Amino acid sequence: MLKGKKVGIIGGGKMGSVLIGGIISRNLIPASHITVSDAVTERLDDLKKTYGVHAAGDNSKVVKSSDIIILAVKPQNMAEVLEGISSTFHQSKLIISIAAGIPTKFIEGYLKKGARVIRVMPNTPALIGEGAAALARGANATDDDLDAALHIFESVGIAVSVREELMDAVTGLSGSGPAYGFLMIEALTDAGVYLGLSRDIALKLSAQTIMGAAKLCLVGNKHPAELKDMVTSPGGTTIAGLKVLEEGKLRATLMAAVEAAALRSRDLGSKK
Repeated sequence: MLKGKKVGIIGGGKMGSVLIGGIISRNLIPASHITVSDAVTERLDDLKKTYGVHAAGDNSKVVKSSDIIILAVKPQNMAEVLEGISSTFHQSKLIISIAAGIPTKFIEGYLKKGARVIRVMPNTPALIGEGAAALARGANATDDDLDAALHIFESVGIAVSVREELMDAVTGLSGSGPAYGFLMIEALTDAGVYLGLSRDIALKLSAQTIMGAAKLCLVGNKHPAELKDMVTSPGGTTIAGLKVLEEGKLRATLMAAVEAAALRSRDLGSKK
């Protein structure tokens, strides 16, 4: 699918470097077909040394040498970056943006008519190849464009396609979701320490338990409610704990947290 294609990445920070590593480790394209630019020279030198990619000090050089350009820059820097590459951009090139809250129309507005844009909301577990990304295509992006983008993000986790109007929901759920998971793991760890376990053991047990539960949801065909019932014996320990969680409205609180994050994402995006 990406055979013969050249990929450019503008922004060599955490997510940019993760994508480089995923693309190369999955043999999607060779390192010699990847060019990256970044404002920090030391970061560029490190990426060149680590992965063998080409380093460019100018974003326009990345655009000129690439078929697919990934914009891995901060949202507040997007307008400046787009202004800088607009004169060298051609509609034959595919633009993929991972900047949170930036609509495809915003990017299309800076580039030439017919610009093909894919918007992506990745999340931080991509750092270990366990990411969850949602992709939405702009007005001019094709099915092949979407497939190519999905292929890239599947190299660092799972990737799904959604309508762009649902990207705020994705941001509230999987974009912000790792923080909810970390908070739950931290709370479980503290509970273990309170009950006498050492912190390192409590943390290992808590993190592995959450990870194991998540994997059971992904690899099987059982609904989470079914899996929960498998652990819950009549009059047993689990139902006693679940009763406390229901009384504390954990379910409603998590739903409200996702909604609040999604609404904040929508508010930030509306300012673009």
